[in-house]
Amino acid sequence: MSSNVPYISFTFDDFPRTAFLTGGAILKRFGVRGTYYLSFGLMGTPTPVGEIVSKDDLRHVVGEGHELGCHTYDHYEPWKTHPKVFEVSILKNRQMLSETLLKSKFTSFAYPKTKPKPKIKRMLGKYFSCCRGGGQEYNTGMLDLNLLKGYFLDKRLRNSFSEIKEIIDRNVASNGWLIFGTHDIVKDCSPYGCPPKDFEKIVRYAVESRAQVLPVEQACKALNIPLLS
Repeated sequence: MSSNVPYISFTFDDFPRTAFLTGGAILKRFGVRGTYYLSFGLMGTPTPVGEIVSKDDLRHVVGEGHELGCHTYDHYEPWKTHPKVFEVSILKNRQMLSETLLKSKFTSFAYPKTKPKPKIKRMLGKYFSCCRGGGQEYNTGMLDLNLLKGYFLDKRLRNSFSEIKEIIDRNVASNGWLIFGTHDIVKDCSPYGCPPKDFEKIVRYAVESRAQVLPVEQACKALNIPLLS
């Protein structure tokens, strides 16, 4: 990775409705957009992170300028699933997107729950420009596009804005790419989500930093990472 400016992306996994209705509204208020990783198999169902979005919601999400990313159809864990089964779930998720939003496609992927098996990680390179994992770190230097580092805003960081401020500052100093991840954005959020007040504070600090705040696909373009057709 070689860049003269730092980048920050905000991403949401599973895609509960509050991630768009509340989280998306906060991003829009600051003039930025996010990337939402979707499992069509969860659509409209109640989950530990809240109700998942509907097909109608997706049209509003795309209309607001946000990006959609793939999270498998079945929300399979990449460490516990056979690569062929995992691949079928990806293809099914892609097919559902093409049937729901004809002009939309997934260009990036986020691993559900765990790190991937090596065979799954290798296989995803033919379907996506980049894949995000975890690790609580930003990306700099040599990048593994099939396993980009992510930094999750969840119960581990409640009341710890100083830690989040520190990694934003380090990312800016390194001209790196910091990819935040979270789930629901609601006051009484799940252990995997972030309260709106905290999320707004983080977005504000990110926007006021020297970083370019972009969805994942746009950040890829800015970093000259080839996008798969």
